[in-house]
Amino acid sequence: VQLQASGGGLVQAGGSLRLSCAASGGSFSSLTPGWFRQAPGKEREFVGTISRSVTYYADSVKGRFTMSRDYAQNMVYLQMNSLKPEDTAVYYCAARNGGMVMTSTNEYKYWGQGTQVTVSS
Repeated sequence: VQLQASGGGLVQAGGSLRLSCAASGGSFSSLTPGWFRQAPGKEREFVGTISRSVTYYADSVKGRFTMSRDYAQNMVYLQMNSLKPEDTAVYYCAARNGGMVMTSTNEYKYWGQGTQVTVSS
């Protein structure tokens, strides 16, 4: 499975962006996708994941970010509202086998190339 993230950009604090992740080359519908981000000098961190029954977010984005999934189009989205400068990072989409909620990067087998999100103050 190949993942391609897009939709990043420069936005002012308080603004919104929607990231997209397109999957190809395999049975994406059987995988559980997630979003991660990595700020300069920091480790890659969990943002959110969505299974068939559960959507789970990191506390830092809860209430501001929303994940959704289009099974027919093999797409995953991350709607980001009320953006803050501390949300600045490269955002990665990822996917894993199994339907459980997992927040560790080690649990995800498939990774996209990342898209830069920069939030100015």
